[in-house]
Amino acid sequence: QVQLVESGGGLVQPGGSLRLSCAASGSVYRFNTMGWYRQAPGKQRELVARITSGGSTNYADSVKGRFAISRDNAKNTVFLQMNSLKPEDTAVYYCNRVPAGSNAYWGQGTQVTVSS
Repeated sequence: QVQLVESGGGLVQPGGSLRLSCAASGSVYRFNTMGWYRQAPGKQRELVARITSGGSTNYADSVKGRFAISRDNAKNTVFLQMNSLKPEDTAVYYCNRVPAGSNAYWGQGTQVTVSS
């Protein structure tokens, strides 16, 4: 059974920080590159950070230097540390394998709202 459970979102002021967590089932997580995606209202879902099974990371230009992705392979969990948050970071954040595939299962996501 595929499971992706995201948590850690919330309302934060500009410049603030949040740490997102994603618990994934083994079938999704094991040996796969995992990523954090986000979808803002009226926009397509975009990949913002990815991490390989070996720990190599890559970031979208819009979050480079502010976000950090990590993973705990013993717990099938992926994290996203988000610092210096901006209003344009407001979105629902999802995790999934990379690439996710056109028929991928998606979890419920976690809402991040950056506003004063």
